[in-house]
Amino acid sequence: MPSGNPSRPLLDPSRSRTILGIVFVLAGINHFRVPALYESMIPPYLPWPSALNLISGAAEILGGLGILVPAFRRPAAWGLIALLVAVFPANLHMALHGLPGKDISPWILWLRLPFQAVFIYWVYRSCLSGADDPAAKPA
Repeated sequence: MPSGNPSRPLLDPSRSRTILGIVFVLAGINHFRVPALYESMIPPYLPWPSALNLISGAAEILGGLGILVPAFRRPAAWGLIALLVAVFPANLHMALHGLPGKDISPWILWLRLPFQAVFIYWVYRSCLSGADDPAAKPA
């Protein structure tokens, strides 16, 4: 049961990072399992949708693994944040124009957009904020 201390996170940073890493690795693997889905999300004004899909999938896998390794955590976290910002235009394009060949409610596509900010915050909080740095904790 949570202690009620607002400065104490619900999930400790180590568990949070583990869950986050798994989410990114699985999402990245999915880019290789179902490439047509991800390629259809890429706006038509961007070249080489197949290559962009593979690059973003590999970046998710490497970033997800990287945040689990202390020596790579900070650069991996910044890389994941950059990736989340970079793919936002594709998510916005999908909300505006739908997903070709898929009958997905526009409301669902619009409701996904704020989750980019949630993921950015999650990466920052669990990997970059110093929340698990013993030197940052009060004695």
